Amino acid sequence: MAERRVTIGWAEGLHARPASIFVRAATAAGFPLTIAKGDGTPVNAASMLAVLSLGAEGGDEVVLSTEAENAEAELDRLAKLVSEGLEELPETV
Repeated sequence: MAERRVTIGWAEGLHARPASIFVRAATAAGFPLTIAKGDGTPVNAASMLAVLSLGAEGGDEVVLSTEAENAEAELDRLAKLVSEGLEELPETV
């Protein structure tokens, strides 16, 4: 299992627009991915309702994880998106 622990860089956390950006990026990754707030229960990162249900605020730590092989680079890209509060998925890490 590969995982990344990152601090949310969006001031508003994973709500509305940032959650939508993250969910689109997670879906585009092309492999099953979960996100958990701290050490909480992981939820499907490709589900808008599941991500919103986390109640993740800016500055909270989240854990991105997957069982997919060769997912390291994509996890790095998603972690960068979350930690820097970017408006779109970066081309490279």
